[in-house]
Amino acid sequence: MRLAHKRNIQLKLKKTIKATKATTEKTVKTVKPKAEKVVTKTKTVAAKVEKVATAAVEAAVEASKDVKLTPKQQQVLDIVAVNSDGISPKNIGLEAGQEDSKAAAWATGGLKKLVEENLVVKETAGNKVIYKLV
Repeated sequence: MRLAHKRNIQLKLKKTIKATKATTEKTVKTVKPKAEKVVTKTKTVAAKVEKVATAAVEAAVEASKDVKLTPKQQQVLDIVAVNSDGISPKNIGLEAGQEDSKAAAWATGGLKKLVEENLVVKETAGNKVIYKLV
């Protein structure tokens, strides 16, 4: 009885897995043509943004040469350098690829030393906190 029950459950699980694989393949095929059109339109804008971003990152790297940073702190510094108008800790974490619920806490750990070393400036406006490159 138990083996038969286990076999039935495994068959049901395989059916659901097969069904989800088929639906994801269909959605990927429909999204690709639209994405290619958008990419071709934004190539010139992306080139301009890359020039500004690389200049900001180079300035941040020069400033951080005196201070030894962990890879996490360096990644946070690079993200702040790219966003010259300021960025919140949650957005820093999201750009680094963290989950939505953990993004702010992840970034705050890296920002502490950067603020202490005067590489990043913390600005508070009401209840919003924004970090900018010095």
